[in-house]
Amino acid sequence: MGPPGAGKGTQAKVIAQRLAVPAVSTGDIFRVNVTQRTELGREAKRYMDAGDYVPDAITNAMVRARLAEPDAADGFLLDGYPRTVSQVEELDSMLAERGSGLDAVLLLTVDRDEVVERLARRARDEGRADDTVEVIGHRQDVYADQTAPLVEVYDGRGLLVRVDGMGPVDEVTSRVLRVLDQAGAAAS
Repeated sequence: MGPPGAGKGTQAKVIAQRLAVPAVSTGDIFRVNVTQRTELGREAKRYMDAGDYVPDAITNAMVRARLAEPDAADGFLLDGYPRTVSQVEELDSMLAERGSGLDAVLLLTVDRDEVVERLARRARDEGRADDTVEVIGHRQDVYADQTAPLVEVYDGRGLLVRVDGMGPVDEVTSRVLRVLDQAGAAAS
């Protein structure tokens, strides 16, 4: 978890590789559907271009389908999901059906000015249409309103692990792996 631009995707790839599980990224799933011009992709694009969250029903269905794939049978790392309290409830249901649960919820903490700069730089470097200055600001506001409350939910369950997401990628990765090892979530 963390605000847009906190480095969730970057860190998810490293952690997933270390755990030998797939990184399930809603952002990647959305972008694949947009690129392939699927019905879901066309619908998701409208929300993404405005900087809004894709509605829960669409997101939940995509995540459920992805977690049903064979490579996720023995575990997975979620990146960008859940983002709302209702998605937490849906994830709880999915996990109960599998007879499993979450090991940890990682929260990358990063200053707002830093994430805005990171996203603006990514937009320039990758040509991402969904990262305009206006959309970046809106996404930060949407995160604060809809996703930040999940911190309390997972902290109350004793699953939340906070990590300082500021600094070079390698330093953040070292901190992430260290706290996950301490939490017992990142087996070697």
